[in-house]
Amino acid sequence: MTRPPHRYQPPKRDGVSASCVALPMAGTNPWPTLLDFLAQRLPYVSRDDWHTRMSQGAVLDEQGQPLRADAPYPPQPRNAQHRRVYYYRALTHEQPIPFEAHVLFQDEHLVVADKPHFLPVTPSGHYLQETLLLRLQRQLGIENLSPLHRIDRETAGLVLFSVRPQDRGAYAALFRAKAVTKHYEAIAPWRSDLSLPHTHLSRMERGNPFFRQHEVPGEPNSETCIELMERLNSHDEQSRELARYRLTPVTGKTHQLRVHMNSLGLPIEGDLFYPNVIHGPGAAQEDFAKPLQLLAKTVGFIDPVSGLIRSFESQRKLDA
Repeated sequence: MTRPPHRYQPPKRDGVSASCVALPMAGTNPWPTLLDFLAQRLPYVSRDDWHTRMSQGAVLDEQGQPLRADAPYPPQPRNAQHRRVYYYRALTHEQPIPFEAHVLFQDEHLVVADKPHFLPVTPSGHYLQETLLLRLQRQLGIENLSPLHRIDRETAGLVLFSVRPQDRGAYAALFRAKAVTKHYEAIAPWRSDLSLPHTHLSRMERGNPFFRQHEVPGEPNSETCIELMERLNSHDEQSRELARYRLTPVTGKTHQLRVHMNSLGLPIEGDLFYPNVIHGPGAAQEDFAKPLQLLAKTVGFIDPVSGLIRSFESQRKLDA
């Protein structure tokens, strides 16, 4: 379905941008009311919750006007562009994340944050206000703050943010061009029979359940360099000796480091998804005592705005 260009951007509410959904042309999939359409097209929000949001003015048309729950589905000629409806996400409850991020660097162009385990970078799923982005927006007073990359919610370490909208493209181009050097640290079992350093290449695709990735035959689309940093005087629950590894991703696939380590028989300590799913991302309560032992440790690049050589290092430590 072709989407029309954005012509209106609603203001943020409590630091959260509005989401949007395109409306198919009437006659292709007719619904008596807009509420019927939203309840069917976006079923992860219940019909009652959609009704409440609309009664609170949290569902808007392209002119920013609130849409009522009894509003008819908009009639449109078949050759008209699809319209958009904007809505604000809401959660009845968010589990507080009892860990704080630290700002390592800030200037007029860039913010570098040192993220704790368990804190999502941006709103998604069961997290809205308890995210690194919204916390930093409130802390620094920068409404236009925008993440330049992502790390998993379970991973700790460095996350870079653009301060000014006009700079985002230049910084984003660095990541697309693989001109950013990133090193991670991980704690995982030690294998005496594995020759290191090792460059792991594989083809990764979405697996089952939906939040997992897996390796499949085919042309590689992911690459990681794995180095041994040190053997540790500690063991996992299976009494296997542990080690600290340096991981250098060349590509940036979802869960890439976790999948690559697991495929080598070295699942990262505290991983809830690999090799087996302990629980999914929708768990009612998080066990904060067992973080994933994965840390985005260093980031380096030539700043495309200032021309300066940038190098940052996380102050966090992994605890075997």
